[in-house]
Amino acid sequence: MNSLKVATVVLALTLSAFAGSKNVFLGEISDSQCAMNVHSLSRSHEEMIKSSTLGTDAASCAKACIRRGGEWVLRAGDDVYRLKNQAGIDLYAGDKVRVIGVLDLKTKSIDNSHIEIFPKSGHSAPTNNEPIIVVH
Repeated sequence: MNSLKVATVVLALTLSAFAGSKNVFLGEISDSQCAMNVHSLSRSHEEMIKSSTLGTDAASCAKACIRRGGEWVLRAGDDVYRLKNQAGIDLYAGDKVRVIGVLDLKTKSIDNSHIEIFPKSGHSAPTNNEPIIVVH
């Protein structure tokens, strides 16, 4: 087994240990169309912004994609997690955030109960001894 496969297995086992309990996830609020390569080959907003296709910044691009049928997601590098509770997420479009919720590995979704801009003041710590899963 090569090192990439080993790392993937270790990450999956680590994440499965947190499944079913509330955890903290770090990433960017994006839309499923850009983040999942539906119309953006780079899996980001930059391509759409540069071509003046859908918006002038990450937030306006994501909102345009949502209007076209996309869903709000948490994008962390190449990893994308659907956010189950979609209400109010537009306020964080394009922002780096901290999401608290329960991870469902089978569906790659987070049952999110709280979202906030992260970091608030350059540094922050989890509350209530919550474990942090940093997805990048």
